[in-house]
This record gives sequence, C-alpha cells and structure tokens, in this order.
Amino acid sequence: MISTSSIRSTARPARHESPAHLFTIGQTVRLRGGFGRLTPHAEIYRITGTLPPRGDSLQYRIRNDDERHERVTTQDSLELVDISQSGSGATLIERTFGHG
Repeated sequence: MISTSSIRSTARPARHESPAHLFTIGQTVRLRGGFGRLTPHAEIYRITGTLPPRGDSLQYRIRNDDERHERVTTQDSLELVDISQSGSGATLIERTFGHG
C-alpha cells in the first residue's frame, strides 16, 4: 500500500502577480478628463487609501480638502501633481488673490 502523503506533485501552482499601485497614500493627484486629458477645472486630491483592482484597473480612495466625502477612482484616471509647480499646494484662488 502506498501512502498518499509521500506522493508529491512536481507541478508548481500558478502564481498570479497582482499589479502594483503607482501612487501611495498621501500623494497629491489630479483627476484626468476624457481621453487622458486634464479637466479644465481639475481639482487636487490626496490619496487616502488603496483598493483592490476592479477588472484590470487598480483603485484608490481620494479626497479633496474642500469636500466632506471621499471618492473612488481608478489608477488610469489619475495624474501625479508636483506640489512645487502647483503653487506649494495653494488653491488657484489662494494663488490668485492671496490668503484671506
């Protein structure tokens, strides 16, 4: 009688590598418009969480400081914002008219 515990399969299980998130929590991003273009009044958001993929697209939770809610969006809808080029994080109104 042969013990089934001594028989081992030489085949390795298929390994599915999940895609890596491009953005990390705390980074500043902007929503893209249609066809990868930025919307005319693109608001700046901060990544608040990473989520599992939806289909082939990774998802993120994002939040704008002026809103009381978070949004969920896909990675292909986001673009990284360089804070140094966007007026040190100030909104367009603050950069145009000053603080207060």
